[in-house]
Amino acid sequence: MKKSIAIYPGSFDPVTNGHMDMITRGLKLFDRLIVAILHNPAKRQALFSVEERIEMLEEIFKDHPNVEVEEHSGLLVDYAEVKGARAILRGLRAVSDFEYEFQMAMMNRRLNRNVQTVFLMTGLQWIFTSSSIVKEAATFGGDVKSMVPANVNQRLIEKFNNGPFADKKK
Repeated sequence: MKKSIAIYPGSFDPVTNGHMDMITRGLKLFDRLIVAILHNPAKRQALFSVEERIEMLEEIFKDHPNVEVEEHSGLLVDYAEVKGARAILRGLRAVSDFEYEFQMAMMNRRLNRNVQTVFLMTGLQWIFTSSSIVKEAATFGGDVKSMVPANVNQRLIEKFNNGPFADKKK
């Protein structure tokens, strides 16, 4: 029997509980989920290196052999083809996400009709959680522990207690 494989792409800078919700729910739909940390030149400078993001995600999912964490750059549909994935998992928080995600899904479909995009609505409790908002709050000493996994929260504390904004929080 062929296993169903999906790619869950993103920057995950940092991974949030909203991402965790998507991965957990995605595992109910697919036999294997590949979390692909993509390089997006349109996004500003990353807070965490790709290696740090991989470490954090691998630590979180160390007891889930059906979750793989990898780095990827290039066309997502080409990556999916190489990995044997027939689906790309995407989360939608609000209507504003839909337009961009719809355009990406249509372009991916045009490039490779064998790879489908599957949309899941974000859990209500995570609808306003994004990596950008978490980073901004953490930058200024905000308590984000309810929005990120414990290991990510610890890394944020370490990053900002020793970072350029450490003096401003005192």
